[in-house]
Amino acid sequence: MEKINKRAKPPLIPLNGPLRHTVDTLLILLGSLITALAFNWFMLPNEIASGGVSGLSVLAKAWFGAEPAFTQWALNIPLFVLGVWVLGKQYGLRSLLGSIVLPLFIYISKDGPVPTHNPLLASIYGGIGVGLGLGLVFRGRGSTGGLTILAQVIQKLTGLTFAVSVVLLDATVISLAAFVLGMEQAMYALIGLFVTGKVIDALEVGFSYTKVAYIISDYTEAISEAVLHDLDRGLTKLNAEGGYTGNSRVVLMVAVGQNEITRLKTIVRSVDPGAFVIISDAHEVLGEGFKREA
Repeated sequence: MEKINKRAKPPLIPLNGPLRHTVDTLLILLGSLITALAFNWFMLPNEIASGGVSGLSVLAKAWFGAEPAFTQWALNIPLFVLGVWVLGKQYGLRSLLGSIVLPLFIYISKDGPVPTHNPLLASIYGGIGVGLGLGLVFRGRGSTGGLTILAQVIQKLTGLTFAVSVVLLDATVISLAAFVLGMEQAMYALIGLFVTGKVIDALEVGFSYTKVAYIISDYTEAISEAVLHDLDRGLTKLNAEGGYTGNSRVVLMVAVGQNEITRLKTIVRSVDPGAFVIISDAHEVLGEGFKREA
């Protein structure tokens, strides 16, 4: 958003350098620990195999009695090597760190408490815990390895999108869960997978919903002045063309907080009661007047 007489502020933590790497490492370690606790407290004792290598380790435990941490190491390390071989060196130290420490934390905390034996509660709270942990790992620009690496390999070799590759792999794990543990357990696994995804999304884009308004009016200059000085928000002028008339005109784009929507509409209506206003959700806005990237 354009706003006059404002100097850009640097991020709270530089994007590179020792401090950034330290913060990233701590986030990966903390996220891996939270994921491990959620796995041991909720997922494993209730046999909820909600996708990924962790889900495969639940199945291996139920079918063969294999230690989940050993199963995850046995799968993560070859997958990491495959990722480096096929995709290149972007799978560096942070990804290797997550691939090793998550199973380690799972092994260390395997004798912890089991808060519930209700599979529905376990799938919900386990999904929240796993989502929180993985979200922190991703915020630390890391990875816990596993099937996400295989999904990117499939994407590169087959041309499928990453999202489709992940869905196919998770669907395979949950199908195996239906075969090994029963259809009901597979349905609980789907709930856990859904909750995990929603929590990761919340950590990635934030919990607040910012709005973006597009304003079409014959009085764009007057509205611009009012938004800049009365609402104290920046705006961007977009050059557009009317679909029916073919006339050139300016569209104002303004990002505002949820609590500023009413004020914005009042300002626009006071200048031009006939203005055309479109308001949509923007899950995250970074920059002046909004959230700063750490």
